[in-house]
Amino acid sequence: MISPIRHTAAVLLSGAAVANAATYSIASAADIKQTSSLLAWDLLQYYKGNLTGQTPGILPGPPPAGDYYWWEGGAMWGTLIDYWKFTGDDSYNDLITQAMLWQVGPDKDYMPPNVTASLGNDDQGFWGMSAMLAAENNFPDPPEDEPQWLALAQAVFNTQASPDRHDETCNGGLRWQIPWSNNGYNYKNSIANGCFFNLGARLARYTGNTTYADWAEKTWDWMRGVGFMDEKYNIYDGGHVEHNCTDINRAQFSYNNGVFLLGAAYMYNYTNGSDVWRERLDGLTDATIRVFFPDNIAYEVACEEHMSCTTDMLSFKGYVARWMATATQVAPFLAPKVLPVLQNSAKAAIASCVGEKNGQRACGFKWSTGTFDGSQGAGQTMNVLGAVSSLLIGQSRPPVTNSTGGTSKGDPNAGSQSDNFKDKYLPPTTGDKAGAGILTVLILVSVVGTFGWMSTGV
Repeated sequence: MISPIRHTAAVLLSGAAVANAATYSIASAADIKQTSSLLAWDLLQYYKGNLTGQTPGILPGPPPAGDYYWWEGGAMWGTLIDYWKFTGDDSYNDLITQAMLWQVGPDKDYMPPNVTASLGNDDQGFWGMSAMLAAENNFPDPPEDEPQWLALAQAVFNTQASPDRHDETCNGGLRWQIPWSNNGYNYKNSIANGCFFNLGARLARYTGNTTYADWAEKTWDWMRGVGFMDEKYNIYDGGHVEHNCTDINRAQFSYNNGVFLLGAAYMYNYTNGSDVWRERLDGLTDATIRVFFPDNIAYEVACEEHMSCTTDMLSFKGYVARWMATATQVAPFLAPKVLPVLQNSAKAAIASCVGEKNGQRACGFKWSTGTFDGSQGAGQTMNVLGAVSSLLIGQSRPPVTNSTGGTSKGDPNAGSQSDNFKDKYLPPTTGDKAGAGILTVLILVSVVGTFGWMSTGV
């Protein structure tokens, strides 16, 4: 079982039913830490990987075994690494380390064989970004005989920079899926390329190696050239290679903006505040607030109005809050624009945490309603934890580099011996079943104007 947290959460959760008397407050740093501790505890009630017979590192799933796909476990550990950084609470550090190392795979590149049938560049990228976060936050290093955080991030990046992952269709760019047997291999999308861009920018700043920055520049230019990011910094989901990516799916998701925003902030920092990256970052930040924070409250524009969100989409708000907060550390000029929005959004977020379901405290998803909307899960709780804990950004140390105190050991050749999948799988056919992943194909239901989401297990 999970070790009890050092604060009051264990007491509050000890009864058969959870009273809704718990007070969530962001009035002071102490209140934010206390609220975050309650939310971290609540989040981990969805995690079963530390129980006998269960798999460390993943949330229950994938469907039909549970609601969650592999990638969301990696995203959760990133949320908890930031929780540790922001609050100083190390109660879950051993759990985080065990989980992050359990899922590295035989080649230490976050491509475990048991998820091959649904393995996307974005899925791998989320685990890689959490490893990068551990390095930047100086999260305690693993034992010397285990993979190290920086080397894991480099392995993910190197596998994605491999010529095997890039082709001439759509003039470049990563495909959504990695094995060509997977449904979705013919789709190139923003989140796969966004994770790659994000890692490249952060590795460039951490190591000083220009190769990473060159790839980040190339990926940004490709996004603009292919039309997935327009001149107003709207970011669209993706397109199919058989149409040369001209059939752009114009659905907009907040984590696409967030992952590029944070990467752009790191590029601004890496280039010593270049005018080019300042303009890009400023424009992308304005677009993100305009589209995804109406009335300064986080809103998932593609699915929230009619609550057509999938389990994946129900977790995006928290990542965006954390990424925007961190962006203000590496690009401080953003702080006056971003921090008041995050403060207001977090206030709305905790107002949704008045629900109770199956004896467990619950936070909702539609924060703009000012109350619990009945939507409950790991993603919803993770959203509020990310929104609340990131309010402590001004009291936390900026991300380190290998020249400013970073201790994680790297390996520039990590991932060089990884499986390229080319010899094991045949090209997909129309009869292939859909694989699990962060994003698949979004279709517009014209009668009601809502989105339907295809995301089924193999």
